Amino acid sequence: MKLKIEDARTLAVEALMGIGIDEKGARVTADHLVDAAKRGMTFGGLPRILAISERLNEYGDRRRPIATVHETPVSALIDGGDNVGYIVAAHTTQLAIEKARQSGIAIVGANNTYYTGLFAYYVEMATKAGFVSFCIGNGNAMVAPEGAAEARLGTNPIAFGFPSQGDPVIWDIGTAAIMQGELMLHMRVGEEIPEGLALDKQGLPTRDPVAALAGAIKTWGGHRGSGLSVVVQMLGALCGGPVISPGICEMAFLIVVIDPKVLMPGGEYPARVTELADAIRSARPLEGAPPVRMPFDGSARIRRESEQNGSVEIPDVVHASLLKLAGQRKSM
Repeated sequence: MKLKIEDARTLAVEALMGIGIDEKGARVTADHLVDAAKRGMTFGGLPRILAISERLNEYGDRRRPIATVHETPVSALIDGGDNVGYIVAAHTTQLAIEKARQSGIAIVGANNTYYTGLFAYYVEMATKAGFVSFCIGNGNAMVAPEGAAEARLGTNPIAFGFPSQGDPVIWDIGTAAIMQGELMLHMRVGEEIPEGLALDKQGLPTRDPVAALAGAIKTWGGHRGSGLSVVVQMLGALCGGPVISPGICEMAFLIVVIDPKVLMPGGEYPARVTELADAIRSARPLEGAPPVRMPFDGSARIRRESEQNGSVEIPDVVHASLLKLAGQRKSM
């Protein structure tokens, strides 16, 4: 079904507050989820509130205030306090941006968090400040390394963001063949996943999302994606948490933010990004293929269309579940 953007935002805030998230944290999280919905990333949008609710029910409310464990002018280590990652990563990213403004470069990591969302959101925060950035996140064992029949890696997203004179250039991928949010959305709406993405507990191919969640997801890109996933897992270890998270908890988020002026003090870097982007977009496409795009072109276009239309898509079953969560708050 379609919801007006502001109605979707209100529903997200009320549902999050219904499961115990404070208003400030609910608004930070809802902004991320609605942005994902506007970009057509349904799995990364409002359905994630249901996963947060299920996680809180499974583990209990163990939250404590976000705290700085160690800090220098160019770095910080953050204890996320078992708060949901949308809140922790937004805090971490903003701190990295502030440090980069002062020192030209910053690296900030957070541990003890979970469910961080779409990493394009965080690197776009940095591009809006005129900075280059990249971020990674690791997590619990859900993904089988290339050649393995059982999980040892997280879905391990990685994203890069570059400011330009127009839309930023953002490359955001998961190193798994299918992300956990996509898998869970398939489960909620009762749909099989595409072939070749997952294994069951016996190591056999499966299209059943429930069997995949109990078994292992395959890596994206074969041995290349597997190697990249291992790199992300090791970068996450810089944040001081477990090498492999013991469950939907104790996950890591790491972001590096760079002011291009540390190398190009004249401020011409966004123009150079634009020059490259324009050159790539102008390449002659293959016969019958659409025009060549830069990373994030599609997301930016879909977001503008959603904003013009004033609405986002949400599965009916998810909408009904969120109304129940929002109702919990109203009945308190």
